[in-house]
Amino acid sequence: MSHSHSHSHDHDVSHSHDDPFNGHGHSHDILDGPGSYLDREMPLIEGRDWKDRAFTIGIGGPVGSGKTALMLALCHALRDQYNIAAVTNDIFTREDAEFLTRHKALSPSRIRAIETGGCPHAAVREDISANLLALQTLQKQFTTDLLLIESGGDNLAANYSRELADFIIYVIDVAGGDKVPH
Repeated sequence: MSHSHSHSHDHDVSHSHDDPFNGHGHSHDILDGPGSYLDREMPLIEGRDWKDRAFTIGIGGPVGSGKTALMLALCHALRDQYNIAAVTNDIFTREDAEFLTRHKALSPSRIRAIETGGCPHAAVREDISANLLALQTLQKQFTTDLLLIESGGDNLAANYSRELADFIIYVIDVAGGDKVPH
């Protein structure tokens, strides 16, 4: 979205307001205020085939913030009421899936581990194919009511694709201070 207007700037940086992408490949909506929780982008659930994939909660946050601990607590709290399965993402290991299995979050067959290699955010935002396949396979195998997916540790700017997660929880360790990746 481009807009035209005239005004002066108090800086020496030259830029055009006529470039719809402002020189960085994508556009942004123009906001006149901080935004509203009630006006936020909602998940794509209208017309969705719930038999293909149950309601999916994505859990994201930096390394060591408590994502796996939250997933364990959610599994323990919800597994007797809902038919649940879980997917974890780690860069080169299956550590989080093994942690959930050791602590009996769910039966091992209900937990899938994705090894993302390299950029953990890409597996939940850009190339979601491995995670989507794991979620759909668990859905087909167990006819789940609820699916949980944990991202590999990432920075605060990482986000889930709306095609992958219907609801997103970010875990932030406020005690981490300036050690938290931005």
